[in-house]
This record gives sequence, structure tokens and C-alpha cells, in this order.
Amino acid sequence: MRGVALAVAALAAVLAVPAWAEPLKLRISWATTPSQITPMLSELPREVYRHWGKSYIVEPVFMAGSGTILPALSAGELEIAGYSYQSYALSVFAAKLDIKAFAGVFASKPPYADSGFWVKKSRIQKIEDLKGKNIAVNSRGSAVDASLHKMLADHGLKDQRDYHIVEVRFPAMLPTLDADKVAMAYLVLPFSLTAEANPDYKQMFTLTDALGPNETVIYAAKTEFIRAHRDALVDFVEDNIRARRWLYDPANRDAMIKLVAKVTKQPEQAFREWIFTTRDVYRDMNAAFDAALLQKNVDDLHKLGVTEQTFDVDKYSDLSLVHDAKTRFAQ
Repeated sequence: MRGVALAVAALAAVLAVPAWAEPLKLRISWATTPSQITPMLSELPREVYRHWGKSYIVEPVFMAGSGTILPALSAGELEIAGYSYQSYALSVFAAKLDIKAFAGVFASKPPYADSGFWVKKSRIQKIEDLKGKNIAVNSRGSAVDASLHKMLADHGLKDQRDYHIVEVRFPAMLPTLDADKVAMAYLVLPFSLTAEANPDYKQMFTLTDALGPNETVIYAAKTEFIRAHRDALVDFVEDNIRARRWLYDPANRDAMIKLVAKVTKQPEQAFREWIFTTRDVYRDMNAAFDAALLQKNVDDLHKLGVTEQTFDVDKYSDLSLVHDAKTRFAQ
């Protein structure tokens, strides 16, 4: 009988193990790397991503732009959206999603680098010359798309009437421009540096020129998901903070550059002079975002007519995860 009792107790202990004992899978969207470090996470040293495989794992999901991310998050095909602030706003108004922005990915703000639209000088001298031409963006509904509409509208040009938009992946932008398949394309690092070195190319305007400083990409998730898996998400944010500090640490620079080159399949030399410096995009070292700036970005979308109204960002954000993760470093 004693043996039976022990067996029953052992079985009960097994059955008592909660379902969340398995690592939580976080499918996270990304559009461009290394600006978005999501595809690099699995290559980081395990002492950096300490909770990986214990409380969570990450599955990077490539999506060309924020316009495709909104329906994926709505349909439950993503746990975390790497959102532009435009798609964040549209999630609230158009999709009626109950979401929270909980961490920052990267921002466009001086004196850090800013991506923008480039042309060939031999073809385009001023914005008005784009009339009747094809222009490349990564995705409709993205921040890139919004900046294009804003700047060209300021010069009297209207989408579909005066120019045509072509969706092109970021790595294919420069070859598409070089082959004269489009008259203007949006170049991110390191491709903008290649264009900068070619005297036939010039930058027409940047994201910040069109929209001002902005929280370019943020992490957002459904409120119910955050509530159900808060502990694992705090672990994820904690590891993300540790990753940023590792990536920016001069002592790790050679190892970091090798990692970036491996993930992007680009030569190391393409990154050595700028990656994770002030020549790169801005990343908050605590994985936070500027709530006041995000509020301004959302308000500006309303002023531009992109959204029918604005909203209180505080009601659709939760920086307590960042706060709790950051607190662990001070203990």
C-alpha cells in the first residue's frame, strides 16, 4: 500500500506541473536587421540571454513592413509585433485591438542616424521631378509609407494620381534603384552608406525630415497576452536590456561585428565603422520608449489625416515590464 501511495503521489506531482512550465514561444515580427535586433537574438551568448529556453524562446518572423503585421497580430499569428507607430495607431482605431506598447525597439532622433529616400541625381533633381514615377517603400501602412505621403503631399503630389508605389524589401531597394526600376527608394543602413559613397546618388529626405523625431519601431502585444504571461515577458525584456548593453560594449565589438555579419550575410567591413554607435539608429539601453514622443507621433498622424482621431498613449502602453526588468540590474 505504501508503494501505491508513493506512486499516486508521484503521479499527482507530475500532473500538478503547470502548462507554462514549457518555455513560452514568442513569435516576433521584424522587417530589417540590424536596426531590429530580433533575428540576432539566437546568436548571442547564452550568458546574455539567460532566460532563453527556460521561461521563453523567440521565433523571429520576417514581415516586410508594419502594414502586414497588424492583421497577423489580430489573427493570433504573432505574439509580439515590431510595430511602427502608424500601425500601432491603426491597431487601436481600425482593428479595435486591445493592445499595449511595452518596449522600444529603435527610434529616429538626432544626433543618431536616420534612414531616408534616395534618388539618382541624373534622373531626379527635386521632389516635383517624381511626378509620374515609381517609388519604392517596404510596405504600405508603414512609417516609411507615411513619411513619403507627407513629404510629397507638401509638394503637391498625390499617391496614384501623380506617382505610383512599389513594395520592395529593404535589401532589394538599392539594386531596384540602381536598375532604374524605381525613381526613388528608401535605404536603410548599411545600404545608405553604399549610396552615399556613389556620387550619382543623393538623399532627398529622411524619415525625420518628413515626420520629425519618432519612435520608429516599438514592441506591442495584446493586453490579455501580457496579463497571462507577464513574468516570461519581463524575463524577455531583461534579456533584451542585457543584449543591448553587450552589443554596445567596446569589449565585445569584434565578436558583435562577426555576429551581425553572420546574421545579415554581409561582410564584416560593412558594419565596422558605424554599427552600434551614434552613426546607427537610436536604441534605449533599457529597452524603453519615450511615451511623450510616441504621443506626439500619434497626434501628428491625426493632424495629417492618417487617422480619424488621436488617443491617450498611456491607455495603450505598459512600461511597467521595462521598469521591473531594469530594477533587476540595480539589485
